[in-house]
Amino acid sequence: MTNDLPEMPDFDPKATRNAVRRGVFRTAAIVLTALVLLAAAVTWGSALVQTRGDREQRMAAVLGTAFKMYSPAYAVSVSACCETTPVSMSLEVQVAPLRPVGDFWPAGGAAYTISQNLFGRVGRLPLGSTANTRLSTALYDVGTTLAPKEEVRKVLDRLPGDLRALAVVEFATPLPESDMKAFLKTHGTCAERVAYERRPGALSINWGFGYWSGARTNLGEKGGDMTEEACGGGLRDFRAWVGLLREHDDANLRAFDLSLDRLREAADGGLAHAYVDQVGSIEKLREVIRDPRVRTVRLADVAFDLDKP
Repeated sequence: MTNDLPEMPDFDPKATRNAVRRGVFRTAAIVLTALVLLAAAVTWGSALVQTRGDREQRMAAVLGTAFKMYSPAYAVSVSACCETTPVSMSLEVQVAPLRPVGDFWPAGGAAYTISQNLFGRVGRLPLGSTANTRLSTALYDVGTTLAPKEEVRKVLDRLPGDLRALAVVEFATPLPESDMKAFLKTHGTCAERVAYERRPGALSINWGFGYWSGARTNLGEKGGDMTEEACGGGLRDFRAWVGLLREHDDANLRAFDLSLDRLREAADGGLAHAYVDQVGSIEKLREVIRDPRVRTVRLADVAFDLDKP
């Protein structure tokens, strides 16, 4: 009986090593390709899930606007939304301290990120109650006995009348929108922010005309005066914004020291407890504080030109 099997070749270490290397490289390439495709699928899929429907628009409208209310001592602009990662969605805000109009100092500012996770819950926030600016302190003091009227009048009398100032004007009794607008018109001034709540020692609900523009479409056609609306705090916008909020927004709103119940109550009432004056002068504030409707004025900043002779 003959053996028809071929003879075994001699063992070739070099050929074996090359074969092993090719196998390892082929396996690594396959695994790497699979991982890249998986990562792309996860990233794309996550972005698709997070941006489905109107989630991007709502994030900008709800969280971007709530952040402005959370940081009333700053001018805040919301950048285009949104950036996504496999586990979060975020938007960027540009923030600069609010200063008196006509202030010769550069405003400065910084960029911050607001993010929410896959479940739509907002992460840790910058600024807010930790901002610790003189304006945020003045707003926190609304409703307290600090800065009594007579003492503030003495301070105003010591300052040059032509100084531009940033101040919080607090009413003795909260005013409805029509009365507040009449007050502003009487004194020739403008409300940059309006506090629609009195909450001593804490952040009250405030609103400014530039907080949200969703209700401003065809304002002129509806009989609205844009200038009057801008100087009057934008109650129409505030009510429209509160109207788009849903029950599931409450958890995120609480991260901004807000709540759905408080917002709805403030919007329905529409009573102005105080406002931020960014355009007035010391001379104008002397006039304002003499008005019996004013409880007190809380100075936050002045624009003093050191180079002026």
